[in-house]
Amino acid sequence: MFATIISKAVEQGIPLLFGSTGEILTEKSGNLNLGIPGIMYMGGSAGIIGAYLYERAVQVPHPALCILIPLFASLAGSALLALIYSFLTITLRANQNVTGLALTTFGVGFGDFFGGSLTKIFGDGGNLSVKTSSDYFKTPLPFADDLGALGKMLFSYGFLAYLAVIIALAAAFFLKRTRAGLHLRAVGENPATADAAGINVTKYKYLATCIGGAIAGLGGLYFIMDYTGGSWTNGGFGDRGWLAIALVIFALWKPNVGILGSFIFGGLYIAYSYISGLSRSSIAIFNMLPYLVTILVLVLTSVRRKKETQPPESLGLAYFREER
Repeated sequence: MFATIISKAVEQGIPLLFGSTGEILTEKSGNLNLGIPGIMYMGGSAGIIGAYLYERAVQVPHPALCILIPLFASLAGSALLALIYSFLTITLRANQNVTGLALTTFGVGFGDFFGGSLTKIFGDGGNLSVKTSSDYFKTPLPFADDLGALGKMLFSYGFLAYLAVIIALAAAFFLKRTRAGLHLRAVGENPATADAAGINVTKYKYLATCIGGAIAGLGGLYFIMDYTGGSWTNGGFGDRGWLAIALVIFALWKPNVGILGSFIFGGLYIAYSYISGLSRSSIAIFNMLPYLVTILVLVLTSVRRKKETQPPESLGLAYFREER
């Protein structure tokens, strides 16, 4: 029972980990991208569309292409949406909050339209499903079953789950231990000072936002390919995109802390399903727990006002070089 709860919490937490890691990189550059829910939605929808078109075009799908095509389609779709956000907010200096919310609406609308109608466009009928590709994404490590409960808790996931942890650890190392990471943090804290020091502020903002968006999009791909088994349901992603943004605050803008936080959020998200006799209102309260925990962390860190627990100082503010 305990092993099952842990594995389900991890499955729920992996999309949040992808989303929060991508958003942390973005926010470290000073950009507040509230379009992450739409970008994650776009990543999932672009991935399943790529897999569907490939499976439909061949009689015997190749295992490597069943993984690579949806993977690159997801990265391209989410990075494109992040690039649009970057152009609007960095080059045109549009309001970051409004732009992010608009991209969320666009990403959700894009996914619901094509996810709900793509099979009808090609005359296939039925719901959009790519079970063949999904099975390759969901394949656990070969020795998982031999280790019993330990194998179920640690080794029973598809490769994207381990990739999420690796990317989070790599992002933490990059931000803390590399010169480029130091430059990125400088851009987020005080872009004028960074610019005066010879750091290309625009380049760092573009790269951080686009790479962060691509990483976040993998959360949508994981949800579609691993969690739902390669089937599309409009609105099925729920509020996971917003939970990923909340996780950024919970993790104190530290990707490595986000690993533990994602599993905690995943556990809180499904806690109600292991408690019998709950009313609908009680279930709604349980679904609020991740947000309540985030608010508590935000209050505590605001009271303590320690520098390492605060967001970048220029977060959400456009940079005007001529005002330096």
